[in-house]
Amino acid sequence: MPVAYWCVLIAALLPIVWVVLAKWGEPIKNQYPREEVDDLPPHKRRAYAAHQNAYENFPFFAAAVIIAVTSGAPLAAVNGLALAYVGLRIVHGLCYVGNYSTQRSIVYALGWFVNIAIFVLPAVG
Repeated sequence: MPVAYWCVLIAALLPIVWVVLAKWGEPIKNQYPREEVDDLPPHKRRAYAAHQNAYENFPFFAAAVIIAVTSGAPLAAVNGLALAYVGLRIVHGLCYVGNYSTQRSIVYALGWFVNIAIFVLPAVG
């Protein structure tokens, strides 16, 4: 199985990491978990936002990897770009939690461009 597919699994699990960080040690009632987010400390609200952002960005990444691999793109390139994307998404989440907004935006844009590169790789590879 290509490394890129393992990266899809990691990217699918990343939102869970951020939500655990957001809710760890907080008195959250699971009946209304989204309503209590506004009461969290700022860094935990940012972790929750990173959680949502990770879910929002996952479908495009998963689709890009599947399209690239099944369309015959060079596997080494897909794997390398997928690893770069996952690394950027981890850094993005850390910037989100740490309140480094400018760096977060830069890392987000880099991840977005890497994802586009994965998607178009079959056409140019």
